[in-house]
Amino acid sequence: MDSSAGSTRREATRQKLYEAAVTLIAEQGFSATTVDEIAERAGVAKGTVYYNFASKSVLFEELLRHGVGLLTASLKEAAEATEKSGGSKVDALDAMIRAGLVFINRYPAFTQLYVAELWRTNRAWQSTLLVVRQQAVAVVEDVLRGGVENGELSDEIDIPLTAAALVGMVLVAALDWQAFQPQRSLDEVHAALSRLLQGRVSGTRA
Repeated sequence: MDSSAGSTRREATRQKLYEAAVTLIAEQGFSATTVDEIAERAGVAKGTVYYNFASKSVLFEELLRHGVGLLTASLKEAAEATEKSGGSKVDALDAMIRAGLVFINRYPAFTQLYVAELWRTNRAWQSTLLVVRQQAVAVVEDVLRGGVENGELSDEIDIPLTAAALVGMVLVAALDWQAFQPQRSLDEVHAALSRLLQGRVSGTRA
């Protein structure tokens, strides 16, 4: 009982540290953010940060694992729910697009950091970032592969590249939505991406 309660408290503390770190780093950058600031924003002692994470870099690496893990889980849940309801693979991809938008709308600061870090090559956590990115993309690859196998999707598609493109489309479109078109609703953004997915953007000519 005590062990379980201690574990729950520690997880709650780590969650507060994740939230504090992601907000501060999004505001002022990784290098400019100090452990003191993270502790203050989280409402804990500086020693608590080091008790949970060996360094600021370790905290950020675990933050990336945690955040992308949540995204991956949401994509997988959307695909599985669609399958259980009898939906097609394209329906599953559409549900995953919406799940991705919901995640990004809920965690905009994390998403900004994640996208920014994907383009950096001098970080200690680069290998970790590549691993967790592939975990998210692999969920989409599985659905695409299933669609090819059952004949719903063309066997000419490049599954890894298409999966990466779909994930990238959601990330970039969502960030653009939040930064430049915040008046749009999530439903509007999802509808636009859904049309792209289903090839309904071509016009008709007389």
